[in-house]
Amino acid sequence: MEVILRDHVDHVGNRGDVVKVADGYARNYLLPRNLALPATEANKKWIVRERKIAEAREGEERGAAEALADRLVALDLTIARKVGDNDTLYGSVTNADIAELLKAKGFDVDRRKILLPDPLRALGESHVPVKLHRDVTAQLKIVIVKE
Repeated sequence: MEVILRDHVDHVGNRGDVVKVADGYARNYLLPRNLALPATEANKKWIVRERKIAEAREGEERGAAEALADRLVALDLTIARKVGDNDTLYGSVTNADIAELLKAKGFDVDRRKILLPDPLRALGESHVPVKLHRDVTAQLKIVIVKE
């Protein structure tokens, strides 16, 4: 089935693209979530007009994400945790902990955007990627110290 994407869908395409997907994927996922429209002539004409608006919105979102990334890169976040013998942490530092710390500093970043593959379990400095936009990723500097 051919559909016109209304929003970026990972591994499928970008806004405004006409893509061919499986019928079930379109009927059960893309169309109910308003991520796509059926590829009819009327919808193709409508999407041309919509694409101009979407490109302007995309530019604004990217600009805002880049500005936020610049502010986040300049931040030095320090987290104090209890440690045991041999300087091993009791527990770990997760993306939810980092999101809370950012919120306390005045940044509203969703914890799912913090791309932490494994929780941090050692003292010292770590760099954690934060995906703010499809094309913008900031590297946060996290320092874990003894409490």
